[in-house]
Amino acid sequence: MFDGLFQPMHLIVILFIALLVFGPKKLPELGKGLGDGIRSFKDSMRGNEEAIAKTDDATVATIGENDAVSRQHS
Repeated sequence: MFDGLFQPMHLIVILFIALLVFGPKKLPELGKGLGDGIRSFKDSMRGNEEAIAKTDDATVATIGENDAVSRQHS
């Protein structure tokens, strides 16, 4: 259904329509806002991955401590 959707001619038409709708003064601002949004999304995803890794490390450490305590009581 979407095969060949982003061919060069299609992109040119989309950019031309965007130029007509928003005007030449607004396009750089829109591009900057879109870039900032994508960058923020990537940073938050990277932060989530780091938080998950830290949580996993803490869980492994806690399991190791519980294992050591149960061995002492046996």
